[in-house]
Amino acid sequence: MEYQNIYIEEENNIATITIDRPKKLNALNKRTITELHDAFKELDGDKNIKVIIITGSGEKAFVAGADISEFAHFSVEEGGLLAAKGQEMLFSFVENLGTPVIAAVNGFALGGGLELAMSAHFRVASDNARMGLPEVSLGVIPGYGGTQRLPQLVGKGRAMEMVMTAGMINADKALSYGLVNYVVGPEELLPLCQKLAGKISNNSSVAIAHAIKAVNAGYSYDTDGYATEIDAFGACFGTQDFKEGTTAFLEKRKADFPGS
Repeated sequence: MEYQNIYIEEENNIATITIDRPKKLNALNKRTITELHDAFKELDGDKNIKVIIITGSGEKAFVAGADISEFAHFSVEEGGLLAAKGQEMLFSFVENLGTPVIAAVNGFALGGGLELAMSAHFRVASDNARMGLPEVSLGVIPGYGGTQRLPQLVGKGRAMEMVMTAGMINADKALSYGLVNYVVGPEELLPLCQKLAGKISNNSSVAIAHAIKAVNAGYSYDTDGYATEIDAFGACFGTQDFKEGTTAFLEKRKADFPGS
C-alpha cells in the first residue's frame, strides 16, 4: 500500500511508522489519520510484526497537533462527527490494538499529537520533547480522547491543570508525572524503543494481546476488568503459545512461540 504522509520501515519483527509532514510539523489531517489507521490495521494483521513504533519525522515534532485549517469553520454537528470518527478510526483503534505500540515522542507532541502518543501502550520521549493539550486556547477541548487518557496517566489534578492552562510540560516533568516511561537524548530515542520492542517480541504475542485487552478493560466504565482478566487467562490455556511456553520452561530452554 502506498502512503503519502507516512512511511513504514520493518526490521527484526518490528515495524516503525513515521509521520512525514515536516513542513506542517507532522500535524494530523484527515488523510494522515486515514493512512495511520490503514497502516496499523495492516501491520496488526501481519504475524511477522511483533511490535509497532510510531514517531514523527525530524527532531522538531512528533505531531504538533491537528490541522486546524480543516475544521476551523465546522458546525456543532460536524465537530462532534470529527471527534467520533477520529476516536474510532485511530485513537481508540490504536489503544485496543493487539500488537503492542510504542510512541517515540521526538519534539512537540501537542493536542492530537499528545492524544496519539497517549493512545500507544506506552511512551518514550527525547529530552527535547514538549507535551501539552492547548485546545482551550482555541475555544475547544481535546476531542480525541485527551480528557480521558490524560487523567488515567497523570491523575485528575495534573490533567485538569494541563488542560485548563493549555500549557506545555517538558520531558522531565512528563517522566515525573508518569506520562512517559523513559527520557533519552534524541539520538538514543529510536534505539531504546527498538531495544524495548526486541524484549517484547521475545514473548508470546498471543498472551500480550490478551494482556492488552485485560489492562484496558480496567479503564473502561462498562467493563469488569477482573472478569476480562479471568476470561483472557483461561483463553491462554488453549493456545499453542501456552503449550510451548510451559514446555520450554519445564525443559529449561528458551521458548519459540508459534504465535497462534
